[in-house]
Amino acid sequence: MINYTKPNMDIWTGRIDDEKNYNAFRWHQWVKPLNLTDGTISLDSNQAGVAFIGFLSDEGVRRNLGRPGAVNGPKSIRKELCNLPCSFSSDLKLFDAGDIYCEDNDLETAQKSLSLAVSKIMDMGLFPLVLGGGHEVALGTYMGIKNKTNLGIINFDAHFDIRSYKNGASSGTMFRQIADYCKLNELPFNYYCIGIQKRGNTVELFNTADALGIEYLLAKDIEEGALEDAFASLDNFIEKQESIYVTICSDVFSSAFAPGVSAVQPLGLHPSRVLKFFDRIFTHKKVIAMDIAEVSPRYDQDNITSNLAATFIFAAVNSIASNNLKL
Repeated sequence: MINYTKPNMDIWTGRIDDEKNYNAFRWHQWVKPLNLTDGTISLDSNQAGVAFIGFLSDEGVRRNLGRPGAVNGPKSIRKELCNLPCSFSSDLKLFDAGDIYCEDNDLETAQKSLSLAVSKIMDMGLFPLVLGGGHEVALGTYMGIKNKTNLGIINFDAHFDIRSYKNGASSGTMFRQIADYCKLNELPFNYYCIGIQKRGNTVELFNTADALGIEYLLAKDIEEGALEDAFASLDNFIEKQESIYVTICSDVFSSAFAPGVSAVQPLGLHPSRVLKFFDRIFTHKKVIAMDIAEVSPRYDQDNITSNLAATFIFAAVNSIASNNLKL
């Protein structure tokens, strides 16, 4: 596995309320290093674990003519994670597994290395939680999941990201690449997108989505309508899947809450509404991998976009603890 750097634990610092009482711990006191090149983890049967892996790339964003800067997202997100409280059982272990970086604009090699990292993390019985980076991270995460036989992808995004890649892959092509991979390998392409913006997708992209059997919820229907029908649609999709991979592009949120993204959305979603869908997905106990993409500190204000990403990671980790531990 090339383009890999071991975890830098110097970033995990923050407030200390107590050095011995776990109930007073914050994440920086609980996260342990995991070097994927020579390390391994053995959990007891009553334990579960989450491993963070960074994806230091916005090459896909650059190719997609977006605003670069998401390469620094993982570091910024980690800083916001440091002082979160350990509100879960101590049987849930947290690990920092380091970073995959993109060198010499070679996005494809970085994505392949990420897939190997995700596979290693899952082989250890840990939940991979990938910190992007551009949304091109999604291809690496997906390819690292070994059992794709009945895997559903749920994407929180303003864009379908299913454009043609005949002139090269980018942060706008990943799910088209995945669709083609599924067709080639006789796998189902189960893709559900939440937060699609009409102003951000051409008519041709909507036609392509329909041709590929993609299910989606428009942003305006989530913000303006009652959620019962949307929840029913989402539940129906999840019930048909054996496992779920969740990916979040931070541009799904309104720029009032997420200014530090590659493509701002003035009429994006309110985080509290997105969180309702997010929590509902995890209640099905099928999520096996997650990533969050396109946090761009270069354009952020008071780190609120990184903080928002940390909020969703906090929700995910607590759901993982609730779903997997014998409480």
